[in-house]
Amino acid sequence: MGKFRFEDLIIWQESIKITSNLFDFADRAEQKKQFRFAEQLRGAGLSISNNICEGSGSTSKKDFANYLNISRRSLYECVNILYTYKFRNLITESEFNEFYNALHLLSIKINNFRNSLQEVKVT
Repeated sequence: MGKFRFEDLIIWQESIKITSNLFDFADRAEQKKQFRFAEQLRGAGLSISNNICEGSGSTSKKDFANYLNISRRSLYECVNILYTYKFRNLITESEFNEFYNALHLLSIKINNFRNSLQEVKVT
């Protein structure tokens, strides 16, 4: 067990691995002088795990759910950037598909976890 709540969350564990791999592609883009692409991908990738961490420190489920929504939006941004990488031949079709599938699965997991935090309203 981690000392911080987020360390035990599978969505955080997966997001940090994906972020590390995204950084590798950002490094590749920089070698081709695509500095803006690299900076944008690093920022969006890091935002996925950062918002999971930040949200886990919330005192309310509603606040945590909001951070998870921001995390998911950053994930979507990564997918868009990867499409641009693909169109500019900075990433292979195989690499793109691997990231695309991993990000899609993580998006589902974040959304499911977020939904589990939603408080049930009794009428």
